[in-house]
Amino acid sequence: MDIKEKIRTIPHFPKQGIMFRDITTLLKDPDGFHHVILHLAERYSRMDIDVVAGIESRGFILGGAVAALLKKGFVPIRKKGKLPGKVVRYEYELEYGKDIIEVHEDAIRKGDRVLLIDDLVATGGTAGAAIKLIEQLGGNVIEAAFVIDLPDLKGRERILPTPSYAMVAFEGE
Repeated sequence: MDIKEKIRTIPHFPKQGIMFRDITTLLKDPDGFHHVILHLAERYSRMDIDVVAGIESRGFILGGAVAALLKKGFVPIRKKGKLPGKVVRYEYELEYGKDIIEVHEDAIRKGDRVLLIDDLVATGGTAGAAIKLIEQLGGNVIEAAFVIDLPDLKGRERILPTPSYAMVAFEGE
């Protein structure tokens, strides 16, 4: 199945010159969504994974579904202030400022093998921060999986040495 055709492109969002790759059209398509989840679950079904982590917010949808198929727990990585209880946070640089992501301090145990999932990797800033956050708790990210890669922005290169996988790539920003 060509999932690229099920992903909508919105020109000039959130600013002029950006081609926003919107997976909500893929999520809405029952066959496309099913294909993505099954593909990712099959890819990771023979790997030794303790837990699946997903980055807010589309990573929750994808990661939660993959975790359920793999019969693994799911850990949400959220923006600052969204999780109750004790959290560990990681501050990172964005193109225009800083952001903070958080995870519950007991969500990942030392030595856990973690599959990290998000919808898209662009510059690698958020994925890199999520990897650092998982490592802060003693977890090991075995791979970072994405539906979409924007290779011109070199995000997958920036999260090395963590292995990564993307189902499709779109050239440009």
